[in-house]
Amino acid sequence: MALSDMIINMPGKKKQIYAFIDSQNLNLGIQKAGFKMDWRKFRQYLEKDQGVTEAFMFIGYVPEFEPMYQQLHDSGYKIVLKPTFDMTKPHPEMMLEHTDKPTAEQSPAKGNIDADLVLWAMKEFPHYSKAVIVSGDGDFFCLVEYLEAQKKLGKILTPNDHYSGLYNRYDSYVVRLDTLKRRLAYSDRRSGSKNKGKK
Repeated sequence: MALSDMIINMPGKKKQIYAFIDSQNLNLGIQKAGFKMDWRKFRQYLEKDQGVTEAFMFIGYVPEFEPMYQQLHDSGYKIVLKPTFDMTKPHPEMMLEHTDKPTAEQSPAKGNIDADLVLWAMKEFPHYSKAVIVSGDGDFFCLVEYLEAQKKLGKILTPNDHYSGLYNRYDSYVVRLDTLKRRLAYSDRRSGSKNKGKK
């Protein structure tokens, strides 16, 4: 048994709650809700309000975004990178916005992380007492159903009110992050005064 396993399972230790974050679903959903996520604030929210001890962020790997991955890591996330494929050649119309230089949120590269998130949730299953799923994607329904049956489902954090109808039966677990905009929104202090009052 690894030392980390021994520490996690020691009697009297703090209850382990792991968050598994579908970064693409969260990012796009928060944008549709009209704001940009402050990832440091979100990590603090996960810890203080949801008791999350480990937060796994699943995200598609694009080389030019490595500084962003490092910032997320420095903010307290465990980053799990998924290789991406470039959609611009076969499907240029699928870009979120047509810009000369896409941002991380607008990148035409896609990496489907659904299987990775489910796999990691199962790999880490013995190490946590509760799991928080951060996504509104119905593809995780089987995972949510299993966690609930095993009494290990903590919360389902959805970006906004447009989440899968499959989660209607788990309504008591759902927390909409768009209702926490004041707490979680990123504000650029350099231009904050100019943006005050704008919606």
